[in-house]
Amino acid sequence: MSIKLQAFNKAQEKKMPDIRPGDIIKVHQKIKEGDKERIQVFEGVVIARKHGKGISSMITVRKVVDQVGVERIFPVHSPSIEKIEVVKSSKVRRSKLYYLRTAKGAKGKLKNKDLAVAIAPEPVMETPTETTSETVTEKPEGNI
Repeated sequence: MSIKLQAFNKAQEKKMPDIRPGDIIKVHQKIKEGDKERIQVFEGVVIARKHGKGISSMITVRKVVDQVGVERIFPVHSPSIEKIEVVKSSKVRRSKLYYLRTAKGAKGKLKNKDLAVAIAPEPVMETPTETTSETVTEKPEGNI
């Protein structure tokens, strides 16, 4: 590949979050209707990521609407993609989750990653310097 082509491709790449299969994401896409332009959000599970992390990378996102599966393929660095948000990550053991197309019930569920535990530091135990006194409230006597 020529140096000019590499420079052009590098200039077209966008800063995107780390998207992996099993992530639930929101894709904000620009839709042009006539002379008007709006943003449409598509939220679903990433079932595949193809063509690496370069300019030609694509993701396949699947969601179920009224018991009908809908899949869309998005070029990640397309100018029509406004932004991509990662809502939730799941622990998966496959790079392509095509089995979710036919999975029913518990087989179609993905296990959540525990991101809060992995990111949050351990709490520091402090020794109390002063004792606190508890206030006791009295109950009114008699039947209510």
